[in-house]
Amino acid sequence: MGDSAAEEAGVPAASGRLAGGAVPRIAVAVVTMGNRPAEIDALLTSVARQDAPPARIVIVGNGCPLPEFAERLSLPGEVTTVETDENLGCPGGRNVALARLREFGDTDVVVELDDDGLLVDTDVLRHVGELFAADDRLGIVGFRIADENGETQQRHVPRVGASDPLRGGYVTGFLGGGHALRSTMLDEIGDWPAEFFFAHEETDLAWRAADAGWRILYAPELLLQHPKTSPARHAVYFRVNARNRVWLARRRLPLPLIPVHLGVWVLLTLARNRSLGGLRAWFGGFLEGVRRPAGERRPMRWRTVGRLTRLGRPPVI
Repeated sequence: MGDSAAEEAGVPAASGRLAGGAVPRIAVAVVTMGNRPAEIDALLTSVARQDAPPARIVIVGNGCPLPEFAERLSLPGEVTTVETDENLGCPGGRNVALARLREFGDTDVVVELDDDGLLVDTDVLRHVGELFAADDRLGIVGFRIADENGETQQRHVPRVGASDPLRGGYVTGFLGGGHALRSTMLDEIGDWPAEFFFAHEETDLAWRAADAGWRILYAPELLLQHPKTSPARHAVYFRVNARNRVWLARRRLPLPLIPVHLGVWVLLTLARNRSLGGLRAWFGGFLEGVRRPAGERRPMRWRTVGRLTRLGRPPVI
């Protein structure tokens, strides 16, 4: 966004440098299962075309072997590939990339991109650096996700209701397909919840960031082109979605809000889902989330509940 639009949204004008005058050191991380070779080649080529190329690129083969990317695609910076023995899920694979970047110790901001996404513009990484340089409490920047026709699905807009996908500003969450994370924020709040495998891992991370006082910015000028998809394309979507919903509430919400949050989502699921098989899987996952350990419980403070509510999304929706 331009400086005037940024000021209207409460976002500081970008300066391009961190406190002390340093330019943010940006790394790009991509996790793939090896089943989209043409798409990941196109994504990495779009990364190579950035006018401010990343210092590092880390590519994780999530339970799959990886080809040599660096020389074949003329990628900039240091390119590191990591192969895992099994599919760790989306958050688990991202944690592998983050761990490798920590070993290098020279990254200020990590840009994580879906392997079937595409950076259409060449100034995306430069603008990411400017946004983080302008706000030292900015922890997360979410990209706008749009298909090849420029359409953004409503579920990809981090606001409640039929919100304009081109309106940026501070929000309560972000999209997993394209986003940037400040390294010092991750050092403080921890990495992705690997046990989620997929579904709601972004909300878990966003709530922890907000509770620690970090800001989340939706920047629609940062465009990731991505094919139009439905999360229900995954065979285990309904079960994992419900299980993780329960885990999320148990881990992050004050006790009085847990039944409210889960009650709202039971009603929404009944209203939205007309598939008997889908409902059966969803409620099976719900019970799994109740019965199985949810992991470390670190509920957000009530002032964080108020802050999320003022931003337009109370944590019961």
